[in-house]
This record gives sequence, structure tokens and C-alpha cells, in this order.
Amino acid sequence: MLRQPILLLARSEQVKHLATRLPVAGRIVDRFVPGETTTAAVAATRALVDDGMEVTLDYLGEDTRDRAQAEATVAAYLDLLEALGAAGLSRTAEVSVKLSAIGQALPGDGPQLATDHARRICEAARTVGTTVTLDMEDHTTTDLTLATLRELRRDFPETGAVLQAYLHRTEADCRSLAHEGSRVRLCKGAYQEPSEVAYQDREDVDKSYVRCLKVLMAGAGYPMVATHDPRMVKIASALATRSGRVPGSYEFQMLYGCRPEEQRRLAGAGERTRVYLPYGEEWYGYLMRRLAERPANLTFFARALVSKK
Repeated sequence: MLRQPILLLARSEQVKHLATRLPVAGRIVDRFVPGETTTAAVAATRALVDDGMEVTLDYLGEDTRDRAQAEATVAAYLDLLEALGAAGLSRTAEVSVKLSAIGQALPGDGPQLATDHARRICEAARTVGTTVTLDMEDHTTTDLTLATLRELRRDFPETGAVLQAYLHRTEADCRSLAHEGSRVRLCKGAYQEPSEVAYQDREDVDKSYVRCLKVLMAGAGYPMVATHDPRMVKIASALATRSGRVPGSYEFQMLYGCRPEEQRRLAGAGERTRVYLPYGEEWYGYLMRRLAERPANLTFFARALVSKK
């Protein structure tokens, strides 16, 4: 019931203007999106690295329907990577890329265009000594994204993948990707998906997440455990120990602004901890679309806003 009204608000420049002027809205935006520019993103990255964390940066924008916008997004990533290299941060910061933001949904050759654009970003990342992870979006793009991943890994085997545990297919995808050299970020999933392809019950999603974790931890790849759920953090640690993994052979990932004290605790305990940092002018659409995709995210953001743990 909330999806369409939220999407309407996401497209409203008047509501965006109002939101930017409300103190409470400003606190929400500042908490989850540290800025609109490359300079702001690099500064936020520096602060996190100084605090013992690593970072993956996402230049906001998705569902691009215009070739010029896709190319502008690629240019933004190239600028960011150059800035990270110049700041000496490329060993501790990588980038996350949504293929829809760089042209995947364009008619005709969209998927190939996005792959070509992703290749340019991968080349720039390797030049400065870092990596790229391909974000996963709704289930209709999963096969296209994995196809791009396979093509990129021929020349850039360090390219990371993202899998979403609430999809029925994900345990099998984990088995396919749990090989040596493979980096896989496992998250629960944020999009509103139909029951034909995704678990709907929270307990079922959690069970799938654990099954997928078992596959990744027992495999030869590099698991990236993306969760804010304290139970899953404990389970991941236990599975890592059971699989004979040492800190640094896997990592935890959390969103910028969510459970910052827990991020510092994990890093202080010797766990490799990476913060997912979104930035850019499309912050309003980003936050609103996250709510529209899954209105329960409103509760998640509200809890994160008041919680320091």
C-alpha cells in the first residue's frame, strides 16, 4: 500500500526541496549519505579508515534510461578512483557499481554497454590498486549481472559479486561462486520480490542466509558477510572458526551510519570490517526507493537513526 505513494514522493522536486530543509530530514541524510561530491566521499572514507575500517563506495544512481547519464556515472567513478589513489586510500577502499546505473536497462545494447562501462571502471580500479564489486538489484537482472560478472572476471578475476539470500536460487549461486579467488558479498536483500522467487517470511530468509553462509565459509573463495543482524554476525564468526578461517580470510560489511559502534567493535577485535558508503546528488531518490522497494526499511532506518550500537 505504501509503495506507490513513496515512489511518487521520490519523483517530487518540491518534496525533495522540503526534505532538505527539515532538520530531522537533514539528520537522516547526513547519517546515511555523507555528501554529494567526490571530495565529501573521500573525506568520509579517510575518517572510516582512520577508525580501523575499510570502505566500498557507491556513486548513487540507478535505473538509468539515458546514455549520457550512464556515461556521466562512469566518469564519476573514474574521478573517484583517481581521487582515492591520490589520497593513498586505494588499498583500503574499493567501489561498488550497480549495472543499471551505467546503462544495463537501456534499450537494445544496454547489457553490453553496461559491461563495457564496467570494464572501464575495473581498469581504472586496477590502475590505482583496488577492486570493483558488482551490486545485485532486483531478481529480473540477476542472470544479466552474473553474465557480466563472468565476462569481467576473464580479465579482472578480482571483481566481486553480490548475492541475496532471500532469493530461492541463491544457495545454488553460492555453490557456483565459492571457488578460489572469488569474492562474494552475501546480503539478505532489500527489494520487494514475489513469492515465486523469494522467501517472504523473515525466519525463512534468515535460514537461507545461514545455509548460504555455510557454503561460502566452507568454500575456497572470500566471503563478505553483509549484515547488521547481531545473530548473523555471531553465526558467521562461528562458521568461520569451524571452517578454519582466520580473520582477514573473510570480512563483515555494514552500511554507512548503521550500527557504527558495532563496526568499530568488530574492527577493534581484529575482524576485517568494511563500510558501504553511498554518496552523490541522487541521495533523495536512493533513500525513497529503498523505502518503496520494501517499506519495512522505514523501521530499519528509524532504528538505525536512534541507535549507536
